[in-house]
Amino acid sequence: MNRQKLLLKIGGHDLSEPEYLKSLAGAVALLQQSHACVLVHGGGRAIDELLSRLQVAPVYVNGQRVTDNAALEAAEMVLSGKINKALVWAMQEAGLDCLGLSGIDRGLLKVEPWSDQMGRVGRVTAVKLDVLLDLILHNIVPVISPISAGPDGKYNVNADHAAGMIAGALRVEQAVFVSNVPGIQLSGEIAPRLSQAETNHLIETGEIYGGMIPKVAAALQALDHGAKSVLITDLSGLAEGQGTTIIQQRSSDD
Repeated sequence: MNRQKLLLKIGGHDLSEPEYLKSLAGAVALLQQSHACVLVHGGGRAIDELLSRLQVAPVYVNGQRVTDNAALEAAEMVLSGKINKALVWAMQEAGLDCLGLSGIDRGLLKVEPWSDQMGRVGRVTAVKLDVLLDLILHNIVPVISPISAGPDGKYNVNADHAAGMIAGALRVEQAVFVSNVPGIQLSGEIAPRLSQAETNHLIETGEIYGGMIPKVAAALQALDHGAKSVLITDLSGLAEGQGTTIIQQRSSDD
């Protein structure tokens, strides 16, 4: 069966909570019945907690983590270890056939340095599609940590950015960014639907700001590279199909 592809980026503060993972896995299991799902995950709070125990203060620039060698080591332990395996376990308990991997495995994601300011933070330059397409063909759900390989070693990659690039490369029917945020709020209300132009305008005017900017930028990147639409939502919105949908441009029916 030639199912439509669905990219799910999983983030937020609840990735270490067993009940949240159980509910998430149940939602993904339902989606997998009609779609070929690919998961990309973050784990920011868990990284901060480990860095705190190591007495390393996190530093952010425009909502993105600056990564030195100590922070990279912590990020790899949390993302490719703790969070990735917790997600795989939960998905398998829900009846899914999953494989946990990072951007390093089989050269899935190639990156370049993001900027001199960001340290060991990478920007995705290539996605090895055959790795994912082979798993999808066998009804296996890839669960991807964004730690990736660059020209001189390992890099931490913002999970939203990695998800956007993978979604575009796969030309998914929809990329869904799932976190604690139910959507893009405008004047206290969740905007149900936005075009790329409207979204860019909201960033320029400061109505979209802070940690939402990398998420929205990744959504626009996914559209630019081939995804048909993007949904920004939380777990309840994922189950109910609610949140903010971003499309390339509005039609005459919108």
